[in-house]
Amino acid sequence: MSTNDKRPDPDKLLASIIREEEANKRGKLKIFFGMSPGVGKTYTMLQTAHQDLSKGVDVVIGYVESHNRPETNALLEGLEIIPRKRLDYRGTPLEEMDLDAIILRYPYLILVDELAHTNVEGSRHAKRYQDIQELLDNGINVYTTVNIQHLESRNDTVAQITGVTMKETIPDEIFEMADDVELIDVTPNVLLDRLAEGKVYAPAQSKEAVQNFFRKGNITALREMSLRLVADRVDKQLRSYMQQKQIQGPWKSGLHLLVLVGPSKSSAKLIRWAKNLSYTMGANLVALHVENTQVLSEEQQEQLSKNIDLARQFGAEVIITSGNDLVSTTLDIARKENITHIIIGKSGKQSFLSSLLTRDNFVNRLLKESGEIDIYIIEPGFETKQYKKKLSASPDFSSSFKSYLLAILAVLIAVILCLPVSAETGYQSISFILLFVVLILSMLFRLGPIMLASAVSAVAWNFFFIPPQYTVKITKPEDLLAFCMFFIVALVTGTLTSKVRKQELLTRKREEKTNALFHLTSQLASAENTKKIIEVAKEDINKYFSVEACFLLQDGDGKLKKKQNNAKPGNFTESEYSIAQWVLKHSKKAGKFTDTLSLSDYSFYPLKGIKTKPGVVVIKPNKKFNGETELFWDTFLTQISNTLEHHHFAQQAKKANLLDESDKLYKTLFNSISHELRIPIATIMGASDTLLAETYPEKVRNELYTEILTASGRLNRLVENLLNISRLETGKIAPHIDWCDINDLFNKVADNLQEDLKPYHLDMVVPSSMPLVKLDFGLMEQALHNLAYNSCKYSKSGTTIRLKSFYDNGYLIIQEMDRGQGFPADTLPFVFNKFYRAGNQSTGGLGLGLSITKGFVEAHKGTISVENRQHGGARFTIKIPTEVSYINI
Repeated sequence: MSTNDKRPDPDKLLASIIREEEANKRGKLKIFFGMSPGVGKTYTMLQTAHQDLSKGVDVVIGYVESHNRPETNALLEGLEIIPRKRLDYRGTPLEEMDLDAIILRYPYLILVDELAHTNVEGSRHAKRYQDIQELLDNGINVYTTVNIQHLESRNDTVAQITGVTMKETIPDEIFEMADDVELIDVTPNVLLDRLAEGKVYAPAQSKEAVQNFFRKGNITALREMSLRLVADRVDKQLRSYMQQKQIQGPWKSGLHLLVLVGPSKSSAKLIRWAKNLSYTMGANLVALHVENTQVLSEEQQEQLSKNIDLARQFGAEVIITSGNDLVSTTLDIARKENITHIIIGKSGKQSFLSSLLTRDNFVNRLLKESGEIDIYIIEPGFETKQYKKKLSASPDFSSSFKSYLLAILAVLIAVILCLPVSAETGYQSISFILLFVVLILSMLFRLGPIMLASAVSAVAWNFFFIPPQYTVKITKPEDLLAFCMFFIVALVTGTLTSKVRKQELLTRKREEKTNALFHLTSQLASAENTKKIIEVAKEDINKYFSVEACFLLQDGDGKLKKKQNNAKPGNFTESEYSIAQWVLKHSKKAGKFTDTLSLSDYSFYPLKGIKTKPGVVVIKPNKKFNGETELFWDTFLTQISNTLEHHHFAQQAKKANLLDESDKLYKTLFNSISHELRIPIATIMGASDTLLAETYPEKVRNELYTEILTASGRLNRLVENLLNISRLETGKIAPHIDWCDINDLFNKVADNLQEDLKPYHLDMVVPSSMPLVKLDFGLMEQALHNLAYNSCKYSKSGTTIRLKSFYDNGYLIIQEMDRGQGFPADTLPFVFNKFYRAGNQSTGGLGLGLSITKGFVEAHKGTISVENRQHGGARFTIKIPTEVSYINI
């Protein structure tokens, strides 16, 4: 492509169209944004609402907190207010926004104050921003308010500036998804004047606020943050506009950030900082956690889970892997994911010994080996440095007291066993035995017990075996050197063996997960229907997550089916179905251990396919999944969702093909019937009309009667063929197998076709040794009738039509032969197709006879084939597996 080619990028154009379509389906969100309370966000929101009301917009107040300010209360007049919902919280009645009443009222615009508000326990959602998301999903436009300190990514910075940590925060993506953000800005002096006048808080509270939060320096810093955030947003909107309009400009593109996530509280700060940077740079964000041999405590595992959840909340892609070398593993993932920037935390001061123990040269190595990847090093807060130091500076001593006791006991037993033989083997040999014991222990215990066992074995070897015995004194220099080397070798060897064992456990754990996903995928791939897919999914979920699962599938119209094929877990009430329906609609999890309807006993997870929503899976967990398990669970559900979606599309494609085939079938059928019915009906009507109109001689009347009978027979064959093909299509033909004499079968066919066979010579060949065979006499009689009748239509008068039968090695063979025209060679594969006529011949009939014959033969689990004979004509061969009896009857 030419470098001067300025045609629009089709991928970007398509993405822009998709974004616009999705935006048109949702309501519009406008945020009135400020640096702190008192700047006039609610006041401005109400003023804007009155302006909209004057233009004829349907404006309703869902929740506005005026704080009894006269100017704000005055603006409430003239606006419809949805009554609040009263909830009882620990005996105290509280009021919350009535979400259901708003949705039922369905206004064009709703005013919802205090975006970061935490709802009363028992509400549908834990946070008000989740209520607003539901309103937007229902197509309702929303005005709301929020301050800079309530943004999750700015929380730490605001706490550092003001000394106040905000507990009520909102994810940054809520701010980013807003269609419009209006900055309500005043100077610090104006805000302080308002505060002094009692327009923000009561006079007593105002004095305290000025001394703490509302200091001029704090306000100035918050104002700068607000202005920068809005400026970044405007810059991002400008770049988005330039891309949509294909305006060439110097903006950055293709940036990918990676932030390292660990079990430390400082990781939360790194994630927030990385989110800010990614938003400012317009970059993708990846969160990486590298498992190593360190065993995490419950507290650390919980913190790691929170950090991973925070990264997901910020929209980052989470990757969890394992590796001994953190630098190599990080850079390997970074290069695979095309990362351009890596964000890490700077360690605090550490002692030389601590650096040796923890190999804390991570930052230097990462800077040295990163190549083209840029590294950002962030300074954690002072309290998080201590936490990180606590985690990283000390070895793993998290083993139980029992493990330490068993390690000491094992060393003492080895010492006791070695005492009787030490005189003969020498004390030098005893060191190898004790070293071997330490190696064995390192395969059973963690690092703490191994270090203790190494120290105890070294002291025991000195005390019990090195001369002079039963003292700690060492007289010979070589023994002192041997003692020191023994301690170092035991410690290093035991530690390395313990780490190798831990790494093996991690590798095995990852392999188990990989095998679990492979097992699930292979079983889902072989599942032939939805019921089997659900059975496989429930079995594997129970096997790998130890929870019972219930799958609620949708009916195709966005509603969950009330009757499901799989059993419900426990007492599943109508309210649970309502929660499940909400989860399906919004594609968000809810229930126990979530932020939405958390009082439920069940956890509800949406099954999200690529293009559809197959349904909802419901579990009853005993405890919250940690971060690693949650990621594994999400992967599990993705596999199940994709399989259900694929099966759904396959069923739809099958139905579409059936409809297409049915359409073709009916078109051909009606075209054929219109012709085939007209001839016999016209014959019957003409002959009947003639007989009724005048009196004819007996000979003429007999001829007319014969024409009526012949036409009626033709019409009867037509109807029978249609009924038979319908029975075959619906699979309702089941042969009634019984003993049969082939002579009787051939004679029955000859009798039925007596008039049609008069111009021909019928030759029936049945060996005298032919046994009785098992088949459905009626079906096979109709099959041979169609073959012989077909020969009558296409053979010249005076030729021979032959029926031949014999038994060969467990199979009944029946052949029908004629000396007619035969079939063109290129038409032989299509002879048994419905409505097919070779060479477009039109000799009467619908072209169903041979197709019906094939169906009757296959109902006997047999086969039928056709070939042209050497000197003209065709040969049909039927081959049916059957039992035989040579009993003479």
